Amino acid sequence: LKRNKEAPADSPSFPTGHQDENEMSQHECFCLLLHQDPTMYLGNGEVKSSAVVKYSAAPPSTYALPEEKTDLKLPPANWLRENPQLGSAVLGSSSKSKPFSSFGIAYDFIDCIGNGVDVVSDSENIKKLLKIPYSKSHVSMAVHRVGRTLLVDELDIQELFRRSSQTGDWTWLKDFYQRLNDQKWQRKKKSKEHWYQKAILSKFLYYSINGDGAAEPVLDNMNEGDDDKNAEECSSSWPATFTSPSDAQESEIPEQGLRNDFVRNIMWTFEDIHMLVGSNMPIFGGGRYPAVSLKLRDSNKPINILTGIDYWLDNLMCNVPELVMCFHVNGIVQKYEMIKTEDIPHLENSTFSTRVVKDIAQNILSFLKSNCTKEGHTYWLFKASGSDIVKLYDLTTLCEEAEEEKYQNPFTLPVAVLLYKVASNLMLKTRQNRKHYGPVRTLLLNCIKLLDQERHPQIIASAYYMLSELFQLNEPSEDDGGESLRAGGSEDSYSDEDRVEEEEEEDLTEDSDENSSFSNGSKLQDDSKAVAVIRSVGELSVPEKYKSTHQIRPSGSFPVSQDKEERCRHILSYVLLGLKAVDGSIKKESDLPAADPNTPIPLKYEDGASAAEKGISLLLERGQSTFNQKHPTRSGMIPGSWQYHMKMQLFLKASKAYYVLSDAATNLLKYGRALRYIKLSMQCYDAYCSVNGTLSPQVLQFHSQCLSLCGDIQLMLAQNANNRAAYLEEYSYQTKDDQEILHSLHRESSCQAFNMVTDLAMDPEYQLFVSSKCYEAAHELLISEALRDDNSDQLPQLLKRLGNIRNEMGVFYMNQAAALQTDKEVKKPVSTTEQELWKKSFSFFEKGIGDFEAIRDKTNTALLLCNTGRLMRICAQAHCTTLADESRGEFSPEEALYYNKAIDYYLSAMRSLGSRETHPAVWDSVNWELSTTYFTLATLLQDFAPLSRKAQEQIEREVTEAMIKSLKYCDLQTESARQPLYQYRAATIHHRLASMYHSCFRNQVGDEHLRKQHRSLAELHYSKAVSLFLSLKEAPCELLRTLLERVAFAEFTMAGQSSSLTKLKSLTGAMEIMTEAHHAFRLIQKELLENQPAASESALCSDMAATPGLDLPEVTKLIGVFEPSFCFLLLQIIKLMATGKSFCVIKCNV
Repeated sequence: LKRNKEAPADSPSFPTGHQDENEMSQHECFCLLLHQDPTMYLGNGEVKSSAVVKYSAAPPSTYALPEEKTDLKLPPANWLRENPQLGSAVLGSSSKSKPFSSFGIAYDFIDCIGNGVDVVSDSENIKKLLKIPYSKSHVSMAVHRVGRTLLVDELDIQELFRRSSQTGDWTWLKDFYQRLNDQKWQRKKKSKEHWYQKAILSKFLYYSINGDGAAEPVLDNMNEGDDDKNAEECSSSWPATFTSPSDAQESEIPEQGLRNDFVRNIMWTFEDIHMLVGSNMPIFGGGRYPAVSLKLRDSNKPINILTGIDYWLDNLMCNVPELVMCFHVNGIVQKYEMIKTEDIPHLENSTFSTRVVKDIAQNILSFLKSNCTKEGHTYWLFKASGSDIVKLYDLTTLCEEAEEEKYQNPFTLPVAVLLYKVASNLMLKTRQNRKHYGPVRTLLLNCIKLLDQERHPQIIASAYYMLSELFQLNEPSEDDGGESLRAGGSEDSYSDEDRVEEEEEEDLTEDSDENSSFSNGSKLQDDSKAVAVIRSVGELSVPEKYKSTHQIRPSGSFPVSQDKEERCRHILSYVLLGLKAVDGSIKKESDLPAADPNTPIPLKYEDGASAAEKGISLLLERGQSTFNQKHPTRSGMIPGSWQYHMKMQLFLKASKAYYVLSDAATNLLKYGRALRYIKLSMQCYDAYCSVNGTLSPQVLQFHSQCLSLCGDIQLMLAQNANNRAAYLEEYSYQTKDDQEILHSLHRESSCQAFNMVTDLAMDPEYQLFVSSKCYEAAHELLISEALRDDNSDQLPQLLKRLGNIRNEMGVFYMNQAAALQTDKEVKKPVSTTEQELWKKSFSFFEKGIGDFEAIRDKTNTALLLCNTGRLMRICAQAHCTTLADESRGEFSPEEALYYNKAIDYYLSAMRSLGSRETHPAVWDSVNWELSTTYFTLATLLQDFAPLSRKAQEQIEREVTEAMIKSLKYCDLQTESARQPLYQYRAATIHHRLASMYHSCFRNQVGDEHLRKQHRSLAELHYSKAVSLFLSLKEAPCELLRTLLERVAFAEFTMAGQSSSLTKLKSLTGAMEIMTEAHHAFRLIQKELLENQPAASESALCSDMAATPGLDLPEVTKLIGVFEPSFCFLLLQIIKLMATGKSFCVIKCNV
């Protein structure tokens, strides 16, 4: 039957009566409150007591009192048959208390240890402590502290010394005791009377069982194992496992020897003292008495005070309301007497004060809590037989003073295991409440202090791993596919057997001490070794005599740091200590095994790209390994051993810590340091893969994160090539801990699988290549079958990174192609190198577009389409034809092809965005590039018209169409940084269109309708161009040129007119256009004055060429055209007015 560890300590439960055996599963437990009211107020309100049964092996037995005159010397038919209600004490097994019974209870109710419970012990030990002022018998107890909880066990000096003579252990304590006691110890032998009383008690209890199976025969084969176990227990109550552990038993230490064999475990609250006790007292129920205890007494022996206290405390602890006393003479039942629990303190010859017992309990607890302050130490509470002095010794300190190493404290390992288990239990709560971090750390550090690494490496390594787990990394799920080492296994525990009558004989008469090993007349000679002393047991009866003024401090605070690097360094230091513990436990022939012949070693002299291709293949091999490890690892570890599982967890923990360090360094722009950390992380992961053949989805997901971060770092290094020297210095640095961790890693793996992606290269192209391969490998992992269903969060981010690196590589190769084109001194045909660069760039852009489309990232899709359009324009520029005189040739078909492809990609980018609201900045950028491409296409068609292939009219249509489309995408309304550029381009487009129509008008012959249309369009575009240039106020030359061309257009129009009036009207319009030139001249004058405020005329002329924003030769040329044109207009007007018959007034604002 399993322990019920979930029953709340303060919730009452009630007897359920009998239950059919068929309705009860073997896994059920009985959590019964044996009395309906969980709280008893006894002795007229003097004492308050409550008890809740945390675990019960079986419900109370229905009892049938043996009839009077029953001879208890005769065995009943069911005698010595196993019965869960009676426990093991009545089966004839050893009655000695086992030394670790409190540990057995603590292991089963680990949630109660450390804070909510004051004392954990066998009920017999509690009774012995509370009877100290009344009893002359000796007291020898071992006390341990775990947090605020004291664990109390009997320390059997006789058994201890008997074993020391065989093993050599504890000889120092034997000598120490003899010096204190001034006599040699003697073994106490049990009298025949003792065994007689035990026998009739056992038979009496079996007579009292009322059950159908009482007379059934017992099968021999059912109890063979128990007989062997009982025989072993009778031979020795000290487990050899803890005194001399062997390597073979080491991994099973927590599972042996510490069983909780008590019939029931009870949470007993006595006044303000909370105790978790184990009890084997038989309890019976049924009929008018739902719960009673049975006691057998010799009618010739009156009940004394010790017996009364014993019976009273038994009933209090188990919350049993009544006691049935059976009196016998020479084993013949005489009569029965029913006594209520609250009446026991008032029995004749057994009167005692319950308030005094309460004071004794409070004083003893205060005394122990005030002096047993060191967690993990073994304290010895000792009172010699017949003495009034109680002393407390720190055996751990005394043990440390022993010269020889073999003198070990046998409590060391049980205490360490308990500290480990309490810490492990608290670890499960740390995710919800950080207040447990400090206690867990203290418990684990004390656990490690108690243990010798050579003898107990498993517990030490596990403790270091748990310490590393206290520091949060803010990372993905920690499951690594290995077995969890926190649970500690299914550890059993010792039990204390029933001793209801054993001590009674010793306590009843003073002369019983003559057979004891503790002399009544001896006087302890030396108090110098004692931690604390109670000078007289009578002091314990004085209320609050030992009221504790020393509060047990809570466990040490946890050193929480906001600095990620510091936290990770703590983790790595604990991981290193754990690895050392594991490595030290592995039997090995050499310190470092030979290199793995199956792992390729990268050669530095190979070509970077080809060597990387070989190394990159290992990324996925390490990520999807599924082999089953059957043979010992390189260091000699056996698969499935604790070393095997522990190393896996430590390797993975180190890998995660280095990953976090790398991520933090990346955020600090320390890319050399970040690359060093990610290299260490992937080396740890490589060693993990070498040990573990089957990787869990969580581990694969973590591996993809490492690859992704490595890709980020390599990309940043490629983009920040100027700081390469600083990055190299950061990358080369290594701490001592890092070196030692690497040494441990090399015991399992060559750690070279990821060298290619974690080396610091000097070539930006290689770094970009490595970055892309890292992202690709991470992507392959995420879409693998193992992670296909768990990558919903990571896959979009990784695809975005993959699209970004492909864009970076596309831009890199595109810029290289553009640089080749710029470096050409003479325009030559397109080279093979250029074409290869175009292909690479286009391939990466195409893949990047696919990545962003997969995650519906419209903005980045548009940007990559825009970059592809730019690549097409570079291709178009490369196909520019050159004539023999190195002048620009006609606009080629290849140029037209690539410009049109560029336009297609820009239009696709705009369709991807949908509207400007999607992303205004990207929309404006694409809109500008599209307008620019149309404008460039139209300009080249106009300036370098392919007249050898196309008719003039067709070229004019194409130019017009391209110009109009470019004008369409000129955003003149939106206020932005590009608005002046759009205005300038729009003005230029109108100017060019006006010039083209002007030219067509001059050259067109015959079709008068078409001539009128060209004249009208020329006037329209000239007018718009002038208007836009005037609004710019930053293009005086362009404004002046446009005005002059418009005047020339007016003059040409006038030349074809015959009527004087019509000519005068045209000349007047031309003169009005000329007057607008004053805006351009003012702008030119203003700009010259701003740049030459105090210059003389000669200095102005000499420095004109240096004036920014003005093309002085162009200005001079335009002025040279303006003056004769202006004079010509005036002359023509004068001529017409002189010959005319009418008077005309012309106002000129010059």
